[in-house]
Amino acid sequence: MNNTAVLLIGIGVLAVGTFSMRFAGPALRSRVEVPERAQQVLAAAAIVLLAALVATSALTDGHGPAGVARPAGVLVGGVLAWRKAPFVLVVVAAAATAAGLRLLGVP
Repeated sequence: MNNTAVLLIGIGVLAVGTFSMRFAGPALRSRVEVPERAQQVLAAAAIVLLAALVATSALTDGHGPAGVARPAGVLVGGVLAWRKAPFVLVVVAAAATAAGLRLLGVP
């Protein structure tokens, strides 16, 4: 079996699995009752997962720390997002903060 066949089989298996997962949610919604506590835990888990992703992306660069400019940019973006600023302003302000600090020589 060559690599193309293995790749196509893998894509097919992943496509069937993805479709099955997407179909199972609406199909089982009326049959499976998720406890209220489990729903609360899942909602909190999503927030924790997103916070962990932001923290690792903002604070690390490869195997070392990211310096000061990137976390400062993320902080500015986070504060603007918390204050419900327009998304474009959040992105531009975060990027401008990080770029400005790097321009000033801050790592």
